[in-house]
Amino acid sequence: MYDYGLSTLEQYGLTAKSSSRTRGALLCYTEKGLLILREFHGSEKKLQKQQELLLTIQESGLNVDSFLENQEGSLVSRDKDEIPFTLQHWYDGRECDTKSRDDILKSVRSLAELHKVMKLPVINDYVEKSLQEEYVRHNQEIRKIRKFIRKKGPTSLFEKDFLASVEWFLKKGEEALAMLEDSSYETLRQQSMDEGRICHGEYNQHNVLIMKGSTAVTNFGHWGFDIQAADLYRFMRKVLEKYNWDLSLAREMLRVYHQVRPISPLEWKNLRVRFTYPEKYWKLANYYYSHNKAWISEKNIEKLKILVKQKDIWEEFAGKCFERYPF
Repeated sequence: MYDYGLSTLEQYGLTAKSSSRTRGALLCYTEKGLLILREFHGSEKKLQKQQELLLTIQESGLNVDSFLENQEGSLVSRDKDEIPFTLQHWYDGRECDTKSRDDILKSVRSLAELHKVMKLPVINDYVEKSLQEEYVRHNQEIRKIRKFIRKKGPTSLFEKDFLASVEWFLKKGEEALAMLEDSSYETLRQQSMDEGRICHGEYNQHNVLIMKGSTAVTNFGHWGFDIQAADLYRFMRKVLEKYNWDLSLAREMLRVYHQVRPISPLEWKNLRVRFTYPEKYWKLANYYYSHNKAWISEKNIEKLKILVKQKDIWEEFAGKCFERYPF
């Protein structure tokens, strides 16, 4: 019977008193406390740098899912079928509940605390792509999808709604790109590189565990060198979409972050640009284009309808939220 790598615990001199499945992994209750066992798919070279980053964060007193070395000093252990696994420290907590303002603000505070200590000497292999290049590419992709649907003729609800809304969202994409090119983005990016600043890369509610009196942040596999405002933007966007772009909540999130790690004027401008770009619209369009076009899920049709419905309040949001620095 397949044990999902449980036998690799022997390589750490550990045994599991009990175990249970969780999202894509196995929770193990051991003599070293709660650990999580995962199949490993990445680069071992990047994993070593990730461990260096996690230990730096841990030394500052923050809770993260650092890795255990096996008895041979390796972070990766292979089972009898040569499948690689990693073992990490884990926490008895619950995921951040986006229905709870308290949880949201705790998560924002934890992100600011992380950003203060997430620094390493820059390694070019792990530098995130330029936001300017990303926006140029995304705008080109939206145009390509528009051309594709026009040429074949819209048949599904998604395609019809896309064609009815694409000009408006593409205009916002071009506006955000122009704002970015007009800003001091390259200066801010260079500052971040000079300081070796690192982003988590996937900071969302699933990767923040709320515990009594503290939090833990997990799943740093997408880390990279970048402007740290990118992490704050991603977390805020996902939350604010659920709150219909609630301005008071947005300002509260920014205030909490700013109290712990001050947002610079250049970062403030960068956040405004990011909130001006129709990223969710591009994501939906790109997903449609790269997947089965004969069947489009009701969920994605509904997501597009919500985006179109929210477009006016979303358009106003960036201007109102970032009209003056800092608040």
